[in-house]
Amino acid sequence: MGGKGNGKFLKLKFSFHRNSPSRSSTPPPEYICPICNSLFSDPVVVGSGHTVDRLCAEVCETHNYKPEFPDKTRPDFSTKIPNLALRSAIPAWCSKNGVALPQENDKVAIEKIVKEMIEKEERENDLIRPSERFLIESVKDKADPDASHAVTELTHRVNRFDSSTSSEESVIAAASPLTPLPFTTRPASCWSPFHTSSSETLVSDDAMNPNPSFDISDDEEFIAKFKSCDPYEQEQGAISLRKATRNDEEARKSACTPRLLLALGSLLFSSYEKVQINAIAALVNLSLEKTNKVKIVRSGIAPTVIQLLRGRLSEAQEHAAGLIFSLSLEEKNRTAIGVLGALPPLLNCLLRSESERTRSDAALALYNLSLDHSNRVKLVKQFNAVPPLLAVLRQEKESIAGRVLLVLYQLAASAEGKAAMLDGNAVAHLVWMLKKGKGEFESESTRENCVAALYALSHGSMRFKALAKEARVMEVLKEVEEDGSERAKEKARRIMVVLKVGESIDWEAILESDGGGGGLSRARNRVGDGPGCGKTAEF
Repeated sequence: MGGKGNGKFLKLKFSFHRNSPSRSSTPPPEYICPICNSLFSDPVVVGSGHTVDRLCAEVCETHNYKPEFPDKTRPDFSTKIPNLALRSAIPAWCSKNGVALPQENDKVAIEKIVKEMIEKEERENDLIRPSERFLIESVKDKADPDASHAVTELTHRVNRFDSSTSSEESVIAAASPLTPLPFTTRPASCWSPFHTSSSETLVSDDAMNPNPSFDISDDEEFIAKFKSCDPYEQEQGAISLRKATRNDEEARKSACTPRLLLALGSLLFSSYEKVQINAIAALVNLSLEKTNKVKIVRSGIAPTVIQLLRGRLSEAQEHAAGLIFSLSLEEKNRTAIGVLGALPPLLNCLLRSESERTRSDAALALYNLSLDHSNRVKLVKQFNAVPPLLAVLRQEKESIAGRVLLVLYQLAASAEGKAAMLDGNAVAHLVWMLKKGKGEFESESTRENCVAALYALSHGSMRFKALAKEARVMEVLKEVEEDGSERAKEKARRIMVVLKVGESIDWEAILESDGGGGGLSRARNRVGDGPGCGKTAEF
């Protein structure tokens, strides 16, 4: 019996010893490139915050393709920053687990993977190119994808959003299950931006499925239709332009002339809903070409688009949010869009729109605009945006709350925004979100951005320590340090260092001896922010 027992023991011991390495040799998810599904050989952080292999990013950029990741987000390949943390962590993990170091990826193999992903999405999206869906972060209702947002095929059912962007941008937008309202009014005058209205139903099913015969290189026929007295002709022109610029980047470039923009922009005032919707959808298509973004803003169309954000027509509002987002990707447009008054209606859309995707677009447009200092100051001081943005973290689902985190992170990096966020008890809100999402985050980037926002608040702020202690920040930071991503772990460690430094210092005595303000001003001059320096001149 002893022998049998001993043999059984040895068998169990052998089985355990054999299986253990197989478990430990499975790399952590953050070490795997989401595109090629292999260990990173050259990890880079791209503009959207995702980490991908450099070669994968370059191949995707070459094909003007932005794949949808499991968390329903799409990357922005406009910038590529080496992920030094992963570069050092992966070889260490390989050495520890006896796994061969990742070899440099083969370009031919990556090309094949990317092309297969493109073909798969084309089949799933009813032959709409993935490059045409970059205005969509996640489309759960796949109804009539050909008739969605700006880059679309047109059917009698006008659906909402679908679009694309150039290789240098990441545009995310909305889609609506709502059936468009019929035409209920008609213009009282021809070629006028202002119309009186009366009840009328204008467009038939056949009108919504045209075969455009225009040469995109000659904008005269488009302009003639846009200036027509007949709303049917106006709608046909907008639909034709929408289709002509659906796939063709060259068409977008050649069509975006000052005369065509002026004529197309006049349709945004139309009392006919479908004319208005198709006109702004065509504008979104044109805006996808990077060189057109500044042209569109300088054409004078932006104020009308902003008015549509304030309007009651759901589809037009959604297209308008997508267009503002697309235009705000261009750095030269951000100050102008803020000056023209886009911030209040974007905030209103984020807080009150019934469409989840409109709210998502509004949040992302606000993020782009917040990259401009003057817009950050307006959001904080003029529009008091911090309290409602913090409230969104508790009220919205993660997909939108994650986008709002990006805005809050930008605000926290400025003196005015940091002071307002600390006043609004942002530390407690962020800690609440980390606790609520523990083990349940759909996207690890949401957790990372939460920690990053806390890190931004901790810089140069003596108030942060007291608020952090009250909110029990150390507890959640230790959890992040144990099971978070490398980026989140790094930020968590830095915050803990900030909290531990100077624990024995009597900060109240320092503040009293300094008159309550000088120390904060000096701290701000050193690090570029601080809650007590809201009135300090910015440069």
